[in-house]
Amino acid sequence: MLSRQTRQRELILDVVRSTMDHPTADWVYRQARRRLPRISLGTVYRNLKRLAEQGIIREIHTGGHPARFDGNTGRHYHIRCLGCGRVNDLPMSVDPRFEEEAGRAMNYRVLGHQLEVQGLCPLCQGLAKIKNHSREHPREEQGR
Repeated sequence: MLSRQTRQRELILDVVRSTMDHPTADWVYRQARRRLPRISLGTVYRNLKRLAEQGIIREIHTGGHPARFDGNTGRHYHIRCLGCGRVNDLPMSVDPRFEEEAGRAMNYRVLGHQLEVQGLCPLCQGLAKIKNHSREHPREEQGR
């Protein structure tokens, strides 16, 4: 029989691995509560940290936005929206030559690398266009 802590940790891991959206702890908490209503937000945070420390999931820090979690610990790149903080996997293969060249250039023993491309997701691009349009045409906006 599994202990309560183990059941909670397995549930949290299942939730993270159930999505490709790199969820925040709050999202994981809301999903976990659907299956285990008495789980606390603190339990979710603690277990996400522990799973990341153990290398079972990856914690992604997104500068100014809440950390996100990735159930895919294989080598891959990410793209992050600077507007909303959304993180997606990039469908590109990891280039080992980058590590070799970086090691040679700096005389380092390179242990790995992470690449994050930054931009605006389609939704935030649409919002930016709306904001720019209203700034460019303030008289039109006032008449509405």
